[in-house]
Order: sequence, then C-alpha cells, then structure tokens
Amino acid sequence: MIARIWRGVTRAADADAYMDYLRTTGIKEYEVTPGNRGVQVLRSVHGDEAEWVLISFWVSLDAIRAFAGDDVERAVFYPEDEHFLLRKDLTVTHYEVLKGL
Repeated sequence: MIARIWRGVTRAADADAYMDYLRTTGIKEYEVTPGNRGVQVLRSVHGDEAEWVLISFWVSLDAIRAFAGDDVERAVFYPEDEHFLLRKDLTVTHYEVLKGL
C-alpha cells in the first residue's frame, strides 16, 4: 500500500466550505478510482488560517497514475482551488505503508 500526501492552506473562515468542496472534487475522484483504499483529511486551524493534509491510500503506483496521470509526484488541482487556497504544495509525497490503523 502507498500513502499519497498533499498539503495546503485556506482561510479559517473558508474551512467548512473547502471541506464541502473537497467532498465533491478530489475525495469523490479518489473514491471512484480503482485501487484507491480511502482518504484521511486532516485540518488544523491556527488563527486566520486552516492547514490541510490529505492522505490517500493506494494499492500501487499504477492506481495512482490512473488518478493523477503519468507524473505521480504532481499534485492534482480543481477549478475552484485558486479561490480557496492561500498556499499549496505543487507536489505530493509518497510513502510505503508498513502498518495501518
């Protein structure tokens, strides 16, 4: 299993709306891509900003390619991301999952 990790920052005031947006974009696409084994969405609000960490779980790099395209290190973005995101990682990090929950 492979964990794919991405980070970004929104305004704290937009945090709930951004979560709703994630449900209809990236999370929805994760769930319908064969080989996806789930996603964890982490949020930490500090003052006026909300930091986000998305960890998606995949059976293989080929499954990730089906979601992200040939450049699996490149983050996937959606049209309204520019409205929400103050900062965003343009790349993702992959880790081999050695033990799960």
